[in-house]
Amino acid sequence: MKETILIVEDEKDIVKMLEYNLKKEGFGTLSVGDGEDAIDIANRKKPGLVILDLMLPGMDGLEVCKKLKLERKTSDIPVIMLTAKAQESDKIVGLELGADDYITKPFSPRELIARIKAVLRRVKEKDKLPEIFKAGDLTLDFSKISVNVKDKPIELTSKEFELLKILIEAKGRVLSRDYLLDNIWGFDHAVEIQTRTVDVHIRTLRKKLKSEAKRIITVKNYGYRFEYET
Repeated sequence: MKETILIVEDEKDIVKMLEYNLKKEGFGTLSVGDGEDAIDIANRKKPGLVILDLMLPGMDGLEVCKKLKLERKTSDIPVIMLTAKAQESDKIVGLELGADDYITKPFSPRELIARIKAVLRRVKEKDKLPEIFKAGDLTLDFSKISVNVKDKPIELTSKEFELLKILIEAKGRVLSRDYLLDNIWGFDHAVEIQTRTVDVHIRTLRKKLKSEAKRIITVKNYGYRFEYET
């Protein structure tokens, strides 16, 4: 399955139409009808993209977009604004708040799907890391799966390399232990000992990275992030 798309729309007919067309294209879908639920779901589920209606009950779409883009956990989620408002000023405000695209109702489902694919493609291109990554004295060659510190090779296990790679790819965002377990081990992490697995691997990884261990930052009661600048 492709990315999961979060639909934030209070008109049920539009939600059904969007769900049908997105699923037909292989996307997963999540749907909510108000802004507060949208922010909650975006934080918990981390969708690949948000389709966000401007006119919502309570918190409007512009405010939702602003909050999503200000929060570290959701700032990199692309947003396509969806609204009946065609005025240029609304488009400008939405784009200035960080929306990645803007489409007005009524719209063609085929056009929206094309816009979604284009936005996701741009995001992937922007987020691509170079084949050889460097930070201070640390060098990773992703194609060769090799790590060097001060030009000396460091032997990492496959899990340690994946752990370091996913932290680097997060580009400074904090990744929770649960997220790391899901994406590296694929565990059902209900058991406490499995949560400790991440901490044990981080500890070993830091020892092996020696002077560059300082780049793996512990965020108390949550998880870890990679520090590009030290």
